[in-house]
Amino acid sequence: MDRNLAINLARVTEAASLEAAKYMGRGDKNIADQVAVDAMRNMLDTLDIDGTVVIGEGEMDEAPMLYIGERIGKRNADSLCVDIAVDPVDGTNCVAKGLPNAVAVVAIAPKGQLLNAPDMYMDKIAVGPKAKGVIDLNAPVKENIINVAKALNKNIKDLTVTMLDRERHAHLVKACRELGVRIKMFQEGDVAAAIATCFEDRGVDMMIGMGGAPEGVIAAAAIKCLGGEFQGKLVASDEEEVKRCEKMGVSVDKVMKLDDLVKGNQVFFAATGISDGELLKGVTYYGNNMAKTHSVVMRSETGTVRFIEAIHRLDKKPDYAK
Repeated sequence: MDRNLAINLARVTEAASLEAAKYMGRGDKNIADQVAVDAMRNMLDTLDIDGTVVIGEGEMDEAPMLYIGERIGKRNADSLCVDIAVDPVDGTNCVAKGLPNAVAVVAIAPKGQLLNAPDMYMDKIAVGPKAKGVIDLNAPVKENIINVAKALNKNIKDLTVTMLDRERHAHLVKACRELGVRIKMFQEGDVAAAIATCFEDRGVDMMIGMGGAPEGVIAAAAIKCLGGEFQGKLVASDEEEVKRCEKMGVSVDKVMKLDDLVKGNQVFFAATGISDGELLKGVTYYGNNMAKTHSVVMRSETGTVRFIEAIHRLDKKPDYAK
């Protein structure tokens, strides 16, 4: 795939973040999400791709834009055919409440390379490159923690495990505390939390716990670029979800590894911070209709990771990019 597409993806996430960040702390997560969806879709339609959304904002009858199965991009005869995974606002409640870790994210891979994950829960584990090969989602959490500590050459009490602050994770918290491991809880946004495990200076060694399956695929795309490891297992809450998985050709209770979630080695990933977080700084608005964004762009083929700080003169941007 054209390497310039990676940089263009940053423009897509920048546009979504600039719009969503306007509603920081204003208590309305739906409008923050909608303006981000609109901005992201409009920017994607400027790219020379023939894209199909495989991870999106819901089904066609549930979401007005960026729904699963939607075709986007210029879609010329010679346009690159790609799968697209989007989350215009990963952490809508964080935006509404003015909390950290909200990001806009998008991943692109050649057609058929991204898992079309149903909108349900996924049990997850993520680690950085140095701990690759030592985790197993089916193993007890204590065993995984001990193995990761050994791989990182860390005292187990210096290891930091992060997870969503949810009651369903009480057993994970208990296991971590019994080992004396440091725990870092977060309210929303497990895409950024999973990616942070791949950066040693972010102070997070492993992410565990249950979150959204679509977010799991997006995180896996980024972690594949970074050389880390991600494993996920779909968790069905009722028989209807089991049947939906069967219809989509995905297995419940099977541990899926990186190559199951993101095939091949032609993945592009981009994210822009909406609020300050583990991975990225949030949008800063200045006077004179100017703003600054902080983004990350990755390519799996080369392993290149670019952090981009951009100053935007909002009055000079076309309507689709505001």
